[in-house]
Amino acid sequence: MADNSNHPMTSNRPYLIRALYQWIIDNDLTPHLLVDTTLSGVQIPQQHASEGKIILNIHPNSVRDLCLENDWISFSARFSGTSYKALFPVQAALAIYARENGQGMIFQKGDHDGDPPPPAPDEGGRKPSLRVVK
Repeated sequence: MADNSNHPMTSNRPYLIRALYQWIIDNDLTPHLLVDTTLSGVQIPQQHASEGKIILNIHPNSVRDLCLENDWISFSARFSGTSYKALFPVQAALAIYARENGQGMIFQKGDHDGDPPPPAPDEGGRKPSLRVVK
């Protein structure tokens, strides 16, 4: 097996968002995104944000032209009856979940999930192990 520990990887957040979005839709539920409105580049109607966050319904019946790209999420939607183009960096997405049952995933605010992890201390040749992180 090749050692890729020094090869930086891209963020897994956009891939997880797309997968969970499809899973939620496939189960006939309503996908919602929790977005950090304080990050640079977030273009949403700020009057609908509360405490620096907004919950967006991204169900196909609620939005048009949804693009879940690797760097940006965008769509058109109506906010209080007015059409608006929402655009924000993927890193602003704090969670994606189904409105009906809360199933989904929460992302850490400001985490750099594409950055390589810091080097692990020498563990005397032991294999790495996995553990549950809450």
